[in-house]
Amino acid sequence: MPGRSWYTAISGGSPVKEAKNVAASVRQRLLNLSKAENRPFTEVLQYYGMERFLYRLSQSRYADRFILKGALMLRVWQSPQHRPTMDIDLLGHAENSPEKIEAQVREILAVEVDSDGVLFYPETISSEEITQEAEYSGVRVFFRGTLDTARINFQLDIGFGDSVYPAPRKSSFPTLLEHPAPSMFCYSRESAIAEKLEAMVKHGYLNSRMKDFFDIWLLSRQFSFEGPVLAEALSRTFKQRGTTVSADLPVTEDRFITEKQIQWSAFRRRMKLEYIPASFEQIAQVVLDFLIPVVTALSHESLFSMQWTPAHGWQ
Repeated sequence: MPGRSWYTAISGGSPVKEAKNVAASVRQRLLNLSKAENRPFTEVLQYYGMERFLYRLSQSRYADRFILKGALMLRVWQSPQHRPTMDIDLLGHAENSPEKIEAQVREILAVEVDSDGVLFYPETISSEEITQEAEYSGVRVFFRGTLDTARINFQLDIGFGDSVYPAPRKSSFPTLLEHPAPSMFCYSRESAIAEKLEAMVKHGYLNSRMKDFFDIWLLSRQFSFEGPVLAEALSRTFKQRGTTVSADLPVTEDRFITEKQIQWSAFRRRMKLEYIPASFEQIAQVVLDFLIPVVTALSHESLFSMQWTPAHGWQ
């Protein structure tokens, strides 16, 4: 697959449909929006492209077979803070071979919608298996689209087999302009946290996913949680993934905090997240305060009935 440039002029190809004047108008409006919000145009362009792909997905016969997850859910949850992303993360409930997924994506790209300026190029679709620790865990799909002369490279990361609790609910995905909004099944905050914690436990000192620490820190600062619901989500995810629940997390150790500070600083700089603490120790402490009581109860097979609020923690 070619290098993943966010914004590159291209020409030629066989687009799914024509959208000449609309594309130029939308591009200008996105440029105006990026200036008004002091956001990079590349970020706004990428977000718009992903939004319009999700709308086509929501209008396709595969709408109920994919559940939205990952960084884009921070938009759905209307978090005042978020992190930029170039990828769309989905949980699939469909045949999971790369060939089958490619065929489904090709059909989604061909869905007829009112012109929003985005053209998709189904002939650019390619895929690869996602493996973790030599185990098959999903399919990664690449394809290309354009808005006017701006190229948008897309990446879908599709996982399979995970448990979502509470059950996914249909939500409306926020739009940048006045185009119809995607409506699709979405992950729960509890399961999002559960999967990130499971990765922390499984990978231990090798964990370099600073985005997981950021996401849990952010969610715990902005949303309330019912202890029994979060505990159930953690329990189901760990069981589904075959990981033992343990409160013995590397993040509790000073050596881990010290070693990960460099990675945290790089992540914070790369994501342009100046508003978050520069100290990884501060982030880790919030994460521990939020997770350790729940994990401790689960590891002792005890009920956990407390309630979390950002202002007061567990009570």
